[in-house]
Amino acid sequence: MRGGVGGRSAVLASFALPALLLAAAAACAQTAPTLDAGRAALREGRYDEAIGIFRRLVERAARADAAAPDTAAAERPRDAARAAATGRVTTSGATPAAGAAPAAAAIAARRALVRALLEVGRYDEAEAVARKGAAATPELAATLGDVLLRRGKRAEAERAFRRAVDAGATDRLTAELRLAELQYDRGEREAARRAFDRFIDVYNAAAPGALSASDLIAIGHAVRRLGADDPALFRDALRAYDEAAAADPVAHEPRLLAAELFLEKYNSADARAGFREVLAVNPRHPRALVGLARVMEFDGEPGAGDVARRALETNPNSVAARVLLARLRLAAEDFAGAAEEAERALAVDPTSPTALAVLAGARRLAGDAAGFDAVVAQADALYPGSAALLAAVAELAARNRDYRGAVALATHALERDPTSPRALGVRGINRLRIGAMAEGRADLETAFARDPYNVWYKNTLDLLDALAAYEVRATEHFRLVLHPGEAALLAPYAGALAEEAYAALAARYGTAPDGPIRIELFPRHADFSVRTVGLVGMGALGVSFGDVLAMDSPAARERGTYNWGATLWHETAHAFHLAMTGNRLPRWLAEGLAVREERRARPGWGADPDLSFLAALDAGRLVPASRLNDAIVRPEYPGQVQHGYYQASLVVEWIEAEHGFPAVLALLRAFAGGADTDDALREALGMERDAFDAAFDRWLRRRFAAPLAALDGRDGLPALLERARERLDAGDADAAVADLERVVAVAPDLGSPAGPWALLARAHLARGDTAAATEALKRHAAIDETAYDALLALAALHERLGDPRGAAATLERALWIDPDDPALHERLAGLHAAAGDAAGVVRARRAILALGPVDRAGAHYRLALALRDAGETAAARREVLRALEIAPAFAEAQELLLELTPARGGRR
Repeated sequence: MRGGVGGRSAVLASFALPALLLAAAAACAQTAPTLDAGRAALREGRYDEAIGIFRRLVERAARADAAAPDTAAAERPRDAARAAATGRVTTSGATPAAGAAPAAAAIAARRALVRALLEVGRYDEAEAVARKGAAATPELAATLGDVLLRRGKRAEAERAFRRAVDAGATDRLTAELRLAELQYDRGEREAARRAFDRFIDVYNAAAPGALSASDLIAIGHAVRRLGADDPALFRDALRAYDEAAAADPVAHEPRLLAAELFLEKYNSADARAGFREVLAVNPRHPRALVGLARVMEFDGEPGAGDVARRALETNPNSVAARVLLARLRLAAEDFAGAAEEAERALAVDPTSPTALAVLAGARRLAGDAAGFDAVVAQADALYPGSAALLAAVAELAARNRDYRGAVALATHALERDPTSPRALGVRGINRLRIGAMAEGRADLETAFARDPYNVWYKNTLDLLDALAAYEVRATEHFRLVLHPGEAALLAPYAGALAEEAYAALAARYGTAPDGPIRIELFPRHADFSVRTVGLVGMGALGVSFGDVLAMDSPAARERGTYNWGATLWHETAHAFHLAMTGNRLPRWLAEGLAVREERRARPGWGADPDLSFLAALDAGRLVPASRLNDAIVRPEYPGQVQHGYYQASLVVEWIEAEHGFPAVLALLRAFAGGADTDDALREALGMERDAFDAAFDRWLRRRFAAPLAALDGRDGLPALLERARERLDAGDADAAVADLERVVAVAPDLGSPAGPWALLARAHLARGDTAAATEALKRHAAIDETAYDALLALAALHERLGDPRGAAATLERALWIDPDDPALHERLAGLHAAAGDAAGVVRARRAILALGPVDRAGAHYRLALALRDAGETAAARREVLRALEIAPAFAEAQELLLELTPARGGRR
């Protein structure tokens, strides 16, 4: 019995052990790493997991190869190698066919491992893995070449690519592309173009589905290169990238390439969509993050630097991220910081053309001519005959307001490559910016013929076509370029204000720009935006290129949101400051001076503090005075640009108060001489940067001590304003006045359309106190430059108080916000007449006529009357004749003509 039981148990045991082994094997098969699992992890940004999977696959495939010596690379079947190249390999743990799949699996896994290591910037490891693989098989030679290129080892990379081609590797098409690109970079352009052209034949000869995703990407690259000579091929490049995405739906590369091409052609919307598509799957993808940051930089959005730094968290060796950060530092005029970022990029890849360009730009803008020449020489040795570096430096110079320097650099670039559309475009755009309109247009016509998908070139040429119909009105120092539908209305006002600004600024600064200043006013903001950056969507109101200014006309903006007079004064101030310094002053000082001059020009013009500024000051979010470029150029929160402009004007105000206006002039002279901020502060103010920042901060906090102390709590400024608004809406004007008087007691300069003075005027009117309401509206209009409705209400109060001159002066201020209302000018004509201002009546009557009244004959007649009263008899006669041309039977006009016509033989 015992023996029988024992025997049976032994038999059961002998069957149970194989069953356990099979279950364990099945479990291993289910949990064993697979290429697909690794690719999924890589695609989603689970980098450590992906790298771990690929490492295990490489190790397992190596063990399988060791157990099957007939899997040497030279003996592998061709289809297995191609399967490895395209990723169509089963690595589920099942035993592959002897002699084929283990080697193919090793290739696929090693390629994937290298790609994952590169994506996270572990270049040393990637190179080691690639070298080991390439030593065993030429199938990994091109992979090694790509790693070496990433590190700037171009000669060694070329040998690796040549080996892949000679051995007929499955990715030889990629290797051929890289060889052609290296050939092109060395200056062997014709041979490279022939090589690129062969890719079209490869594509056309391939059977449907025969080309792998990597093959299609290589073809896309090739035709993209050929697009420099045949722009239609850019569309073929996009088609190839789309087909690559279809061939390998899990790969991000094709979508990134398409997005980068869109951005290259100034199509930021499609570029943004492509990068976001990748980031929706992998929020950590460094290349997609850099791409998105570039789009944000391109569109002028805040936060581009933060996004680029997120890319560096994944890939600390990202050259593209470093280059973008360097460009952002250049835009903020931090030339040393830009050079540092560029050098960190070059430490990874000493041959990076973009890093070399930004380093050259930093050296040049810092005044380091020898350093600039050295970088140019380095680039010339790597890329002989290329215009790319100098064209890129020209773009950087223009971004830092050196427009004439940009023209010179682009001209040098064209000496290297006369066909470069980029160099032609940069020169053309910047010739337009310095007023060389015919020459700029000629450059852009040629650039657009070579690159018709460049949106900047097309938009600018379209704008130039429209500008040809604009009218030019000359004054002593200005050439006003005005839309024909606005010229008659705006020219008198704009010309008079521009000359007033010129006289005031020339007297204040003791100098003036050399030639006439060209001012272009655009009734469509999109046109102004194109004139400025080649694209629609720019948020600014005006821009100064030196002695060429461009700005929105009042028709471009909604009434009550824009003061075109203040903008014209602001941009004219820029023309003076740029001329005085050769365009070398820092952006913060330029904007601070211009806003300061606005405030000196008219009550209410220029920026003022609001609650958001006070909150930012209280929270320590305002940047130090010497770093105000960061707030203006690289804002970190909404509203920081506006805060930066206002804060910069306060710095100028503080310098004047503490050191006198001669110190401001000394600062300008220092920057004109090439000093950086530190040297300029020492020279003009005798202060180090830290002391300058600390002293201004103390002054700023003293100035706003009262409102800062009253920000928080149930009786803080925001709470008081909100409560007053609610009480006023509920009809309790007395309580609202009490709250608002507490606000203005501690913050009398508080701005914004819903500021305390506007509410206080409303409350006083509700109480029937006209005099108090008038004073409140005066205070409001002296703070808010766009207070159109408040000015109309204030004028009405002046009339009610029997002050036509005060009413007229108030309405004249409203014209700088919106001059397009005939009723406003009619009202002005009556007020000027009541005040005995004949010239003012003439001005108002001319404006009414310019606005195209229905009764045009009557408008000419009334203008003739005004001219007669002003003593301008000849002009009055011309106007009455025009009235009679329209309405020959106009009896009053006939009588006026008789009055204005001298008797025969009499004196005229």
